[in-house]
Amino acid sequence: MKFKDILQLLTNHFEQEKIDYALIGAFALKAYGYVRATQDVDFLVRNKHQDEIIAYLESLGYETIYRSAGYSNHVNPVSKLGRIGFVYVKGQTAKNIFRETRRLLILGDLSLPVISPEHLIALKVFAMKNDPDRVFREMADIKHILSLLGIDIEAIKRYFNKYGQLERYYELIGEKQSTTPPFRAGLEKRK
Repeated sequence: MKFKDILQLLTNHFEQEKIDYALIGAFALKAYGYVRATQDVDFLVRNKHQDEIIAYLESLGYETIYRSAGYSNHVNPVSKLGRIGFVYVKGQTAKNIFRETRRLLILGDLSLPVISPEHLIALKVFAMKNDPDRVFREMADIKHILSLLGIDIEAIKRYFNKYGQLERYYELIGEKQSTTPPFRAGLEKRK
């Protein structure tokens, strides 16, 4: 797949049409120094642009192979144009994510908006919740992201908790999860 060509084609369209976007997935990991083999490009965009984005991709010859309110996946029969995935967000989630994106170098001199490391972890934790077969790969990715300087570890813990994956958080950081209910822990400290 000619990743740089596809990235430039899509991001030029997004910028021309004033569509907020950020890289997620393997290219976001690459921006943070972790290279993982991939055959696709993944973006996070506002859900209000879903119809417009899909129409544009289909005008380029992409086939929409999956579509829901929160996700779409597209493939082009020309192998060098590959597979493209989108996660659609709205409301406060979208505001928070786009406020914290940063432009980073992706390929050569190409710099694009990339989701924050904390939000990238949130997406990966959510993916593990929805598809347990992805746990091994996602945990390896998260472990690398946690090695970056300046990560908000409390935010990370909240994401693991929010998606019912707190035991995996403790597995990553090498601590045992407390089994004492929070109100009892406070009482025990006073003794």
